[in-house]
Amino acid sequence: MGFFLETLLGGLMAGMLYSLVALGFVLIFKASGVFNFAQGAMVLFAALAMARFSEWLNGTGIGSLWLVNLIAFAMAAAVMFCVAWLIERLVLRQLVNQEGTTLLMATLGITYFLEGLGQSLFGSDIYKIDIGMPKEPVMAFESTFPGGILINQEDLIAALIAACLVALLSLFFQKTGTGRALRAVADDHQAAQSIGIPLNRIWVIVWCVAGVVALVAGMIWGSKLGVQFSLATVALRALPVVILGGLTSVPGAIIGGLIIGVGEKLSEVYLGPYVGGGIEIWFAYVLALLFLLVRPQGLFGEKIIDRV
Repeated sequence: MGFFLETLLGGLMAGMLYSLVALGFVLIFKASGVFNFAQGAMVLFAALAMARFSEWLNGTGIGSLWLVNLIAFAMAAAVMFCVAWLIERLVLRQLVNQEGTTLLMATLGITYFLEGLGQSLFGSDIYKIDIGMPKEPVMAFESTFPGGILINQEDLIAALIAACLVALLSLFFQKTGTGRALRAVADDHQAAQSIGIPLNRIWVIVWCVAGVVALVAGMIWGSKLGVQFSLATVALRALPVVILGGLTSVPGAIIGGLIIGVGEKLSEVYLGPYVGGGIEIWFAYVLALLFLLVRPQGLFGEKIIDRV
């Protein structure tokens, strides 16, 4: 029982990180109706900015790790706000009311531009982000389960950070006027514009929020794996999450991430020995494929009904 709970907890913590990346997809799709292929590049760009700013601040002799990380986070957030504003001003504003395919191709262009710009500005080396999270695992519940439960402290803290950000975003969408405006734009662009909601301003806000989400995700994943250009592929891990939970649902991104995180860990541990291992690599994509066949809108997505 203790080993099962240990595996389950590891899956839940991994699932929260998947949910964090998936939120970026959901936020932009809700506001603009376009699937943002640039989310992975945004995670990479934000992590690079955070790593290089931290490196520079450490060289100034500030001393305190928490102060260095706080200032570096603020500077990287400012960079992501500028990126969001430029994307809206130079790309999205020119493509209002265009076909979804056109916007999709625009996000692909943004992806390659951000990857190239990141390499030009910050270099292509592997960087380290140290945000002070303990990396040594600890044993817990030793008096309850024989041998206890091994908990990775870094994963636990990262999952708590992701959960807090998800909770704040949920409150933002439900309780603020801007959040309600975002939901109105998500429901119907033209109706929202007709009652005075400025579409361009909403797009800037939602891309800024997605930029902050990408920064937090990049900071956590960069702390775990190091900041390198393969970090952009972390978005591919979130694709099954948004398919499972639904492209228009914030709660769906959370639940989908948890389901996939737990499913990956349990299948690898309990089914892997019978099939030679490697289930964790493809489990999420097979599950997403099954959902596309049975329920293409996902668990919490809106079912599209065309009336003729």
